[in-house]
Amino acid sequence: MKKIIILFMLFMSMSLSVAQKQGSYAGGFLRMGTSARAVAMGSSFTAEIDKGFAAYHNPATLTHLKKSHVGFSNHFLMLDRQLMTVNISMPLPPSAAIGVSWIGAGVDNIDGRSMAGEHTKNLSTSENAYMLSFAQTMLPWLSIGLNVKVLRHQLPVNSMDLTGKGVGMDFGIFIKTKSGANYGIMVQDLNSRYQWKTDKIFERGKVYIEQFPTMYRFGSTFNYSKAYITTDAGIVMSGSNLVAYTARFGVEYKYLEHYYLRGGFGNGRVGVGLGLDWSLFEDMDSRLDYAFTLEGAAGISHVFTYAFTF
Repeated sequence: MKKIIILFMLFMSMSLSVAQKQGSYAGGFLRMGTSARAVAMGSSFTAEIDKGFAAYHNPATLTHLKKSHVGFSNHFLMLDRQLMTVNISMPLPPSAAIGVSWIGAGVDNIDGRSMAGEHTKNLSTSENAYMLSFAQTMLPWLSIGLNVKVLRHQLPVNSMDLTGKGVGMDFGIFIKTKSGANYGIMVQDLNSRYQWKTDKIFERGKVYIEQFPTMYRFGSTFNYSKAYITTDAGIVMSGSNLVAYTARFGVEYKYLEHYYLRGGFGNGRVGVGLGLDWSLFEDMDSRLDYAFTLEGAAGISHVFTYAFTF
């Protein structure tokens, strides 16, 4: 028990350090997590097949979704922040799969002020990623996958909106073993960036490139006693500079075949959650998940995900 407590504290300290260091880099909304199940388990899903949003964690896992899946997630955040995701994934027989997704984030009710300090109007900002995913089975136990993302960031500047645009990629490898343990490798935000053109806003405006940090992760999943364990670790790079190390961990307990209890930590957050499987049109074709997370100075958040299989 002492070893478990020490390991928990070590993962916690590393996770909080990573969250603080990544906060100053572009594309933070893409590192907040997506489905409630993943968030409750620390987003440690590099080697997990997530019906709520498989492509986000590792596009290579899409080939193991034998049916089509639709997922909707809504994050209820403090400080007037918003985060929503929508995705659909489907197999391409005999050995491939595709997916289409949207991740949107924003902040409302920003207090706009004039140069004299007088209130002008409430402002808002938004970030969006539109993602196309493809996966291919190479061997019975090995698959690879790719996400291509179109990125857009809108900022209010003076009386105009300034928009940053760009593209990015994710690359994943997934290994499924006969023993039940899975392994995954993920490169997230490879060459992802915003390009800003400020010549219409400022007198001496120019083209400015804002690069996202790239995350390299290795993960594993396995069963231990009656618990299902997910874990991953990696590094965060900004160009050739090492930003931080990452460590994430999650556990899930299945109760009476239809109910799930979850907990974990990662991305600077401690999470707990619940899940429920039920039959809507076909056997076990629907899942509703909930996660509660504690984000330090940012307060608490509630995440709901509904996933449907058809």
